[in-house]
Amino acid sequence: MAPKLIAVLCLGLCLGQKICTQAGAPNKLSLSARPSPVVPLGGRVTLSCDSHHRFATFTIYKTSGTQDRALLTGRSSDFTISPVTPGHAGTYRCSGSYNHTSQRSAHSNSLMIVVTGAFRKPSISAHPSSPVAAGAQVTVRCHSELAFDEFILYKEGHTQHSQELDEGMEAGTHYIEAVFRLGPVTPAHAGAYRCCGSFSHSRYECSAPSDPLEIVITGKHKKPSLSTQVGPMVGLGEKVTLFCISQVSFDRYHLWREGAPHGQWLSGGQGHRGAFQANFSVGPATPAHGGTYRCYGSFKASPYEPPVSPCTFLSQ
Repeated sequence: MAPKLIAVLCLGLCLGQKICTQAGAPNKLSLSARPSPVVPLGGRVTLSCDSHHRFATFTIYKTSGTQDRALLTGRSSDFTISPVTPGHAGTYRCSGSYNHTSQRSAHSNSLMIVVTGAFRKPSISAHPSSPVAAGAQVTVRCHSELAFDEFILYKEGHTQHSQELDEGMEAGTHYIEAVFRLGPVTPAHAGAYRCCGSFSHSRYECSAPSDPLEIVITGKHKKPSLSTQVGPMVGLGEKVTLFCISQVSFDRYHLWREGAPHGQWLSGGQGHRGAFQANFSVGPATPAHGGTYRCYGSFKASPYEPPVSPCTFLSQ
């Protein structure tokens, strides 16, 4: 079996497919998972069977081989599974029926439920960086100590994901790193991403998810300035404060070091001589703190879309 990569399904594609489905088969339902189809062992997931029609009952099916096996039937379109076990991993579909007839609707789309936690978590990183200018390309790498057959990249808060084959991989070979390419990026790509790995013989059971990687989209407003009172050279064990100053009163400010998947967030900013300033404390300094720093601002309505261009500060 050829190793596969699983990537997030674009929102626009989901919407387009849903509209086409309704036009061609008005009784067909849409199956989704809340909060996510990627669920940790012992966690909780709700399967929602949605339709514009008022069905009297709904049935959830789990695919076994080439057959769909009915698992649950009820009057509610929501079915909650808790606590989740490895036995709950797999592919699901749903259908609906009316009171006055035994005829059921067409089956919904297939939804893959992946259960995580079977193996140690991989690491995740973005190249050239996780802040990305609108229209640019970004590569997300998922690196693992175990050589998996398959990898999953998913966006937190999304209820669907799709599967893609990486033609650069050879059948029957195990890999310790998967590469996902996103772009040209739009605001829809912004958000927190995680990845996990699995084996082909148990492809619905995944490793523990990686730490989150924040993909942020930049470039909407004038960039802030970033400075410090002590200069770019910091002694080991010392603390330094970085000042992110902007002409716009953003709801949040973000300090990020190049090469790091995460950064620091601060809410609001203090008014300072007609501008707005957020103060970030770094240290006590270690060699790991050395590098190039940038700061951004964002609004609550779009927390992963910092609407400013970056500026840099070098710490050694």
